Amino acid sequence: MRRVSVLLLAVLLASCHGTPPANPHYVLGSPYPADGIWYYPRESFELHETGLATVYRSDHPDLTADGEVFDQSALAAAHQTLQLPAIARITNLENGRQVVVRINDRGPATPHRLLEVTRRTATLLAFPSDGVARVRLEVLAEQSQAAVDAVPGAPSLQIAAAPRGEVTQTDLPAPGSAAPVRTALVAGSPSRSTAAEAPLLRLPESISQVAPDPGQLFVALSSFQNYQYAAMQRARVAALGATVVSRYENGGQLFRIMIGPFTTVQQADSVLDQVLAAGVTDARIVVE
Repeated sequence: MRRVSVLLLAVLLASCHGTPPANPHYVLGSPYPADGIWYYPRESFELHETGLATVYRSDHPDLTADGEVFDQSALAAAHQTLQLPAIARITNLENGRQVVVRINDRGPATPHRLLEVTRRTATLLAFPSDGVARVRLEVLAEQSQAAVDAVPGAPSLQIAAAPRGEVTQTDLPAPGSAAPVRTALVAGSPSRSTAAEAPLLRLPESISQVAPDPGQLFVALSSFQNYQYAAMQRARVAALGATVVSRYENGGQLFRIMIGPFTTVQQADSVLDQVLAAGVTDARIVVE
């Protein structure tokens, strides 16, 4: 009898101090500080970014920021400002490998890195031995909307259902092969409810290959619509070799301050530290 009581007590203690239950839910959140930098979360279903990705450490809490079980063997990643969850394609620009991951966590806690990925993600993307890779992040809009729709807490949007259209099929050759691949072509965009029919918390492992495009490392500062303001910021870090670059985005001209290129990650990290110390807190490392 005493033995049964001891076992029962052990079970009760384990339940009190064990892993908290998973509770996947939508997260955006308020602005927050990390490593002295403020981050401002916002929804984006079409975000494209480049930068440096690193690998999660082993001492992560049991749950991710949106309440999912943290799993180093899953295809998952952390981002500083995206809505959680989100689905994104990550490309290792150094070797052209691509995988699709579930972004379900906040991080990395440093402006020097764009993403923090699980060990399995890093393995499939063949990260270098130092665990830091040049990457491109592309949020997948339809899959991300489905992931948001599938968890509690997401904001309610009234969206008219898109026409289903006519579904036809055609045979397309697979890349690098004469064998046909059957695919469905749909006239009209899929409705939001259709996209959310089969959300996955754990994504299947599938590697794509594109041409490597390692680019060069730069430190990118703020963007301005007015050249005068861009020139004023450039003057603050002129000693670091800053230049003003003009680009056209969304039909308008933007002026952005860039420093670089750099041949090593260490050089880019060092210059970014100096830019942050100068008070330009939105500076980031990018790949161009």
